Amino acid sequence: MAQTVKAIAESINIMGKRSGTAMKERNPGPIQEMAKEETAAGSTYLDLNIGPARKDGQELMPWMVETVEAVSDLPLVLDTTNVEAMAAGFKVVKNKTDAVLNSIMARPERMEALVPIAAEAGCSVVALLWGPEGMPRDSNERAALSVDLLMALTEGGVPNEKMLFDPIASPITLGADQTLAGLEFLSMLQDIAPGAGSTIGLSNVSNGVAEHLRKYLDRTYLIMLMKHGLTTAIVNAYDDEIMAICKGERQNLVDLVHGMMDGNDPDPASLSGAELEHYKTYKALSGQTVFSESWLEL
Repeated sequence: MAQTVKAIAESINIMGKRSGTAMKERNPGPIQEMAKEETAAGSTYLDLNIGPARKDGQELMPWMVETVEAVSDLPLVLDTTNVEAMAAGFKVVKNKTDAVLNSIMARPERMEALVPIAAEAGCSVVALLWGPEGMPRDSNERAALSVDLLMALTEGGVPNEKMLFDPIASPITLGADQTLAGLEFLSMLQDIAPGAGSTIGLSNVSNGVAEHLRKYLDRTYLIMLMKHGLTTAIVNAYDDEIMAICKGERQNLVDLVHGMMDGNDPDPASLSGAELEHYKTYKALSGQTVFSESWLEL
């Protein structure tokens, strides 16, 4: 059985050119086009990211939900740091139990404000391993934050099966330590929260890298995370290769990278095309070669 990952399409975002302008103008056309495109690409969920939306979030999020639900039956991921906007969005979501709240940080004030919204909706929750001190330094700090979130969610009435732990992808430009710590945390997750799922904002790993190179990092990192049981990922649904990997259609590449993670390095001279790209990219992401933007040419 080929391993699959549920794709959360990320492009309907306040920062996006098409979607951001449409949100500001309350123009449903471009947002509905994108929802149809991401649905056709094979996404499992559509993420609606309105950012902090400090001024008008309570009105924008419900408008977004209704705009997208008019053209797609896919479950929605409501993505905002604005608690009131999140609550307003969930009031109008048609299929609350299949929807996802993105996200609850491991900070007391965020857990207090958002866990009741999730519990009332009966939705799934992205449990973001971002604590009072910010980014966790290693897998142990991630584990400690995940226990805090697990306890708050359990006490609030959210079952493990509705939790999606996000170990946070950090840019490879900051070094491979954090990339590897995220993988290590995923390998511990079932011991901490049996039955829970996981997710990650995949493109964070390539943040700050030249635009034309980012897709190679995202694709290989996705395969690396799959080895440790990643269940969903927030991805660019317009990248056909990423979507093919999510659907389980690139088993040869998955086998290659997972084999390397087990210490079975192939002879690079025997590889070509996508296999060689993944081989070189894995070496960079795992810290076996020093990361630079010329990693594919070396």
